[in-house]
Amino acid sequence: MKDKLGMRIGESVFSVGYLLFAFIASIIFFMHSSNELFLLYGIMVLILGLGDSFHLVPRIIKNIKGNNKKTNKKITWWMNLGLLVTSITMTIFYILLFYIWKIQITSNVPVILDCFVWLLAVLRIVLCLLPSNNWFTGGNKKMSFMRNYVFLNLGLLEVILFILLGGGYGITMAICILLSFAFYIPVTLYAKDNPKIGMFMIPKTIMYIIMISLCLGLI
Repeated sequence: MKDKLGMRIGESVFSVGYLLFAFIASIIFFMHSSNELFLLYGIMVLILGLGDSFHLVPRIIKNIKGNNKKTNKKITWWMNLGLLVTSITMTIFYILLFYIWKIQITSNVPVILDCFVWLLAVLRIVLCLLPSNNWFTGGNKKMSFMRNYVFLNLGLLEVILFILLGGGYGITMAICILLSFAFYIPVTLYAKDNPKIGMFMIPKTIMYIIMISLCLGLI
């Protein structure tokens, strides 16, 4: 029991630290919003933090309250809503990341690339919003595979784009995107069957912290 309590406390402290880091970073970016790149950074990180808070805040409350069936039922509903919201905000995050890449690339970008990014992003959001996802009643593995297959393709496309951008920033960003998906996909597909797989969300979140740090120039 003590080990479980320690894990809950550790996870909660990490989640609070991550959310504070994201919101403080967005404030720093907005302080330099006269720069188009920093304005996009600020919007992107704020959306990421707000979206993740929909899922993480209920989870933090659940960790603090412990095993209370009456309370957990309500919190579980909020956590499931958070998963839906986060699925959408993460997609918006990658749309904005694409435009951040566009600002930094020196050559002209074909319009077809914009269309392809938007096609994948809109398709992902539409798939997330379909009632057949059963967000509040246990989920749907088939829908989870479909929406995340589209999302993975969007992520892999941006991995390639940041590799093309080159330099330490571009290569590190590409590696972080790739690793974030490597940690995220097993969780979204198998965590309900094996809750221990959910621990992969911690290194996935660390990848986002590194990405934000890159934008801040801390790395």
